Amino acid sequence: MTLFFLIPLFTCLISGYIFKKGVDEITYFAGILAVISLIISLVLAPWQFQLLLLIVVLISTQRLLEKNEYQINRGQNSQDRRNSRS
Repeated sequence: MTLFFLIPLFTCLISGYIFKKGVDEITYFAGILAVISLIISLVLAPWQFQLLLLIVVLISTQRLLEKNEYQINRGQNSQDRRNSRS
């Protein structure tokens, strides 16, 4: 398994750190470099890492959707109770 994807990944991490800590205009360039490096890193990553990342994203998305639906349903139930009292 080739690990060439680690080079742009570390570049992304370092650029992201500079973006978060800096205050000058150069931080915008560091942010752009971080995003580009992250995309290149994901393209160069082996399929096992890409599959793992896909599974993590799908699971976290499902949990966020369930949490959001729960909050919506809870909000509707409380609104229904208010309307029935009036």
